[in-house]
This record gives sequence, C-alpha cells and structure tokens, in this order.
Amino acid sequence: MAEIIQRDGTWAFDGSTVRITPGRHRSVPLFRQTYGEIVVPLEAVAGVVYEPERKRGRLRMRLREGADPLLQATGGRLPEAADPYRLTVDADRSGVAEYVAAEIRQSLLLDQVPSEPTEAYLLPGPPVPVSVRSSDGTVSFDGTRVRIDWADTSDRVKRATGPRIIGVGDLVQVEWLPNSGHEDGFLRFVTRETVFSKLPAERDPYALDLWGSVRRDLLTALVAAAVTARLPHPSARPATECADRDRPPVPVQRRPADHHDMLLRRLRELGELHRDGVLTDEEFARTKAAVLRGF
Repeated sequence: MAEIIQRDGTWAFDGSTVRITPGRHRSVPLFRQTYGEIVVPLEAVAGVVYEPERKRGRLRMRLREGADPLLQATGGRLPEAADPYRLTVDADRSGVAEYVAAEIRQSLLLDQVPSEPTEAYLLPGPPVPVSVRSSDGTVSFDGTRVRIDWADTSDRVKRATGPRIIGVGDLVQVEWLPNSGHEDGFLRFVTRETVFSKLPAERDPYALDLWGSVRRDLLTALVAAAVTARLPHPSARPATECADRDRPPVPVQRRPADHHDMLLRRLRELGELHRDGVLTDEEFARTKAAVLRGF
C-alpha cells in the first residue's frame, strides 16, 4: 500500500486502484467535498506525476481519454482547485508523494496499461439521485430523467413554460461551462429536437444560466457528469459527431423534413405564449429571430 495523507486529501494505492478521498479542511473546495471519494481503477490511469515547488508541490493524475464521465462532461473546464485528480502536498512530504507516483507508474508498466482512449467509461461518475440548486433554478437527475425547476429570478419565458422534464433517451449531449465570476456559465441539455437551436442560455428552456455563486454553480457539473455517464460513450458515436466537443453533435442522417418539423413546433410554442400574453411583442420577435437563426 502506497499512501499519502494531506490536509487537501488522501491518495491510497493498493496495486489495482487509487482511492482518492478529499480533505475536510475548509480550504478544500465545496465541489470536491460534495463529489466525495473516487476509486480509480489502474486501467483508467494514463500517468501520474509529482510537481515539486518551494512550499507546496502537487500530485497530478492524468486519466485516459474517455475513461471518466466527469472529465468528459466538463471538457477540461473545471477550475484547478476543484480538480479531484490533483493533490496539494506540503514540502516536507514530497518524498512520500514521489514514492506514491513512482508506485503507480511502475504498476502501469507491469500491467501494460495502454494510453489510448477507452471504449467505455471506467468510472461510474456521481451517484444518483443528484440535485443541485443553482442561480437559475434547481436541476435534478434520478438516473432516467432530468428535471429543471426554475427560480423566481429565471427569465419569464422559462418560468412560463413550467418545470422542464427530459428523458435520458431524448438527450444527445450535455454541455457545461462554469461560471467564472467574470462571465456567466451554463448547463445545457441538448435533445434531438434542440440540437440546432442557438438560443442564449438565459432564454433557452433546456439550459440553466449560471450567473450567481461560483462555488454553488460549480456543483452543476455533478449533474452534467451523472447524465453523461448514462449517455452513449463518445467512442460509439460517428466521428463527425465528436469532432468538436464545444458544439452539439450533428446527426449524420437527419432529413431536411425533420429540421422543418422541429422549427414549426418551436414556433408554435412561441406563438401560443405570445397569444396568451406571456411574451410581449418585443420578446416574441426577439426569441423568434433567435430560433430562426439557430435553424
């Protein structure tokens, strides 16, 4: 057993798994404490390194691409302090950190663990059910359905549509961008019908606009990862769908008639909201123009 215990957390390696437990000190980010303990199988690890510094060093673990739904969902956008695969190490424990890193690397060589992308998730992601209250509303996931309950501060168009419930079978992708404190973030659920929609997050009824507490909004990544873990693995999608992680995947065999039907349904929904007085003339015109641009 190779183990290092720090205020930031604990890493314990038994030859086949690395058990990562976040510390309980107030300096440990809320995201890591909420995510909890992670058990990483050796076959999911691509490498590990210790980076020494004058006062504190860092242990960093790199996972194989496609092994972890959390990394897949967040796309490298997690703030460094919230990264669960990073451990801050006091200078007087650098020798232990180097030993742990060396033990993991040696086992990778002995077991001949490949560095290529995986064809399935090797980590389960966050447990369900999971529910997070954000600046734009509360998002919950029970393993089969996503539910969004809008906050009083949400855009009136979103509140008018009521709670949004989305089945996993209707989802194509989850898009997540953190709230940086300087720029808003979002959590967007891309469905087959909204894959070409370009509505801004503050008006998209399938997206949470993240603009409030950075610490709290970051927890939406838990939902993004839990949902991503239950979607088809990226290796199972056509190459053209995975070419750009920042854009919704484009279905390769969608007929033009399907696009037209989706556009008509969306315009009908907006028309009904306008007729019922939920949308003003200006809001209706602006939202309609955004929908038409997206299609």
